[in-house]
Amino acid sequence: MRKCLLFLRTGFLATTVSSFHFVPPRRPKNTTSNKYFGRRRDTSTSTTWNAARSFVSSASFVTMTSSSLSTNAYSRCGLDYPELVVFDLDACFWDQEMYEMPSIPTQKNVVMGVLGGPNPQAKETDGVIGVYSGRNKIALHLGALRAIQEHYRGRQYPGMKICFASSADTPQAEQIGRASLKLLEVVPGVTIWDVVLHDWNQIDVNQIGRQPPLSSNKAQTHFPRIRDMTGIPYHKMLFFDDCNWGDHCGMVAQACTEMVAVKDGSGGTQSRTLPVVTHRTPSGLTIQDWKTGLDLYRKQAQQYA
Repeated sequence: MRKCLLFLRTGFLATTVSSFHFVPPRRPKNTTSNKYFGRRRDTSTSTTWNAARSFVSSASFVTMTSSSLSTNAYSRCGLDYPELVVFDLDACFWDQEMYEMPSIPTQKNVVMGVLGGPNPQAKETDGVIGVYSGRNKIALHLGALRAIQEHYRGRQYPGMKICFASSADTPQAEQIGRASLKLLEVVPGVTIWDVVLHDWNQIDVNQIGRQPPLSSNKAQTHFPRIRDMTGIPYHKMLFFDDCNWGDHCGMVAQACTEMVAVKDGSGGTQSRTLPVVTHRTPSGLTIQDWKTGLDLYRKQAQQYA
């Protein structure tokens, strides 16, 4: 039986599920819920924003053992849900365009707010919910937060991995994007960058920018490189992009395909090209967009399941 989580592809070191464990560095003991290293706290967090965060409060990666997740659960990776979810960044994963940001954010520019949600047994629920670049706050869209928190928990989509494909306009835009990923948190003490590198055994497979060997065309450069680095076939990927500055979803779906044996309706199979499953998020990645993308993936996977 296929166990897609038990192997990291194309030269990656094979790692058993039970060995995955990450504990983030603890914050100094003299910090309080309202002040970490002099960082700004967002006191205007909406009820909806708090609710979206309320279901995750753990501050370390879940250790997934064979007793906690069945072999059968892993075997559904790539069928019930994608092996790889690829996110665009600007105006999709988060709410800003990096080329418009004036400066690279640092630890001094983070915004603290409720991230882990109400948990009477948790010592702290505040986390980094935003970062400032000049006067502009960069924050995740609600669907992006939901997606990465569900992925982080590891129970709904065991074996699934994530990465980013962004055609950031300038070298500074790329630097701002990468810096933001290393500051914004999924749960208190765990950054987005921590989660993504954990997926790939600390290897950076993300394709961010348009400097050579990348370009503005994700179908020609970003996705072929992701395919080569991860070994995951295109039809096992799900891609979200706002597509406000070009139809990246359409171009990726047209150019990035795999020849797959699909069911022909009479008990046999026939060869057919299947693309990366894509979903446009013109208003940023909402919770409904996340659900819709997963539904679209399952619909395509039914052809070869």
